[in-house]
Amino acid sequence: MPVKIPDALPATRILTEENIFVMTENRSAAQDIRALKIAILNLMPTKEKTETQLLRLIGNTPLQIEITLLRTGTYESKNTDDDYLNMFYRTLDDVMDEFFDGVIITGAPVEKLDFTDVIYWNELKRVMDWADSRAFSTLYICWAAQACLYYRYNIDKHPLDEKLFGVFTTNLTDRRDKLLRGFDDHFIVPMSRHTTVDTEDIEKCDDLIVLASSEETGVALLRSRDGRRIFATGHSEYDRDTLAHEYFRDVNKGLDIRLPRDYFANNDPSREPVLRWHAHASLLFSNWLNYFVYQETPFELSKLASRAKGGIKA
Repeated sequence: MPVKIPDALPATRILTEENIFVMTENRSAAQDIRALKIAILNLMPTKEKTETQLLRLIGNTPLQIEITLLRTGTYESKNTDDDYLNMFYRTLDDVMDEFFDGVIITGAPVEKLDFTDVIYWNELKRVMDWADSRAFSTLYICWAAQACLYYRYNIDKHPLDEKLFGVFTTNLTDRRDKLLRGFDDHFIVPMSRHTTVDTEDIEKCDDLIVLASSEETGVALLRSRDGRRIFATGHSEYDRDTLAHEYFRDVNKGLDIRLPRDYFANNDPSREPVLRWHAHASLLFSNWLNYFVYQETPFELSKLASRAKGGIKA
């Protein structure tokens, strides 16, 4: 089944060329079916690339999904044209009274700042409160995962001695969890961050379940016991060349940046990176959408508020 997105969104053409099943708004209007309503708060500076990466994974599921793109209202993006944002994006105030089946909150390049020093921190707290009351399950990615762990559980992030940069083998810690159905024992996750959260802090919290981790990355995937909050500390949505763009950008700036680990073929930056993580990325998103959203959320979204309090059944 397709992902429903605006006719004019650039991702429509890109995904269609990749044989990803998308449905324009005009075509969707002719169907008598309720699509899942998923909101994406896009905090990344390269909004077009990020939305395409996420839509690619969301569109690879057997569900029809209606996407609402959100941006911050208290901070204006410096890398995306205002006309583009006004055409395709809404703010929290625009959707405050609406219900959604699920919400995705992306990472952001602000991890070196204290959370309270981030310009839109108060707005993000409002978004997280809104998601808890107006959506059934929320997927937090990278910095957003750290932000929610801090806001909800008082688990702070800590600086790393050097940037965690590359693709890393991650190990399952709970093979029986529905979010991991179909996963191999080990899978690859791209990482690009300067901070981490301590595994010991997470294990002390009774509401959190660690699903995947490694000695190098720490906790890579976890969730709340009721399934309403999913945390991914890496970037499984990244394209083949995303880390390469980041590496060469920093090299051209003269910054001290190490080669991304186990990423380029034979660790040769002149060669094309090897794509080894998209199969599990697709599985992660489809499992979340199926088991933690579609199977649980009510057909009438107005009933979602009372239903959401019960969480996901084990």
